[in-house]
Amino acid sequence: MNIQQRALCVHLLTASGAVFAMLALLAAAKDEWAIMFLWLVVAFFVDGIDGPLARKYDVKTNAPRFDGVLLDLIIDYLTYVFIPAFALFQSGLLPGWTGWFAIIVITFASAMYFADSRMKTEDNSFHGFPGCWNMLVLVLFAIKPSFWIILALVAVLSLAMFLPLKFIHPVRTERWRSLSLPIALAWTFFAGWAAWINFHPESWALWGLIATSLYLIGVGIVQQLVPPRA
Repeated sequence: MNIQQRALCVHLLTASGAVFAMLALLAAAKDEWAIMFLWLVVAFFVDGIDGPLARKYDVKTNAPRFDGVLLDLIIDYLTYVFIPAFALFQSGLLPGWTGWFAIIVITFASAMYFADSRMKTEDNSFHGFPGCWNMLVLVLFAIKPSFWIILALVAVLSLAMFLPLKFIHPVRTERWRSLSLPIALAWTFFAGWAAWINFHPESWALWGLIATSLYLIGVGIVQQLVPPRA
């Protein structure tokens, strides 16, 4: 297989995320939340490996017909935003008007964020909360807090998308990557485990999920407060 064929295969791998998104949506339509999240975890894993592969095989040069960045953004919106917002609304975690508020705010703010030309920082982190609603909603399904807490998190994180706050990319942010990347992989493991056991409240997977989520959402802000050593 030559370099052009390998580069094309990377695009095909990225595009497979659309299939996983559809499988997740079909599960969500049947209220099969554990299965939905399992498909989203698979899509999350694919999203984590296709970027490094795209850079390794230089898809812009070797498979230029397809825009990998645009393809990735389309699928990310489906798997990170659209389906998790639907699940949050459909599940009943947010009753009445609160569910409508959440899906409108999440989908609208995320659409604007995904089109933001200043989305990335100089160190390949994200400028503002990167719309990882799939991660948040999975944790909410696991711990099932009150709807007021969920509503507050949706409002705060939607606003945080447009604030000068840093959120790391576990693969591309070099600073503390030796710690961040294993924690991101651990999050993927705990997320899959939690979904596999249908979010059993006594499982250690939930505690691992909470701990890794807190690190991933807060480490970028810590990096802003703690300047790197010269």
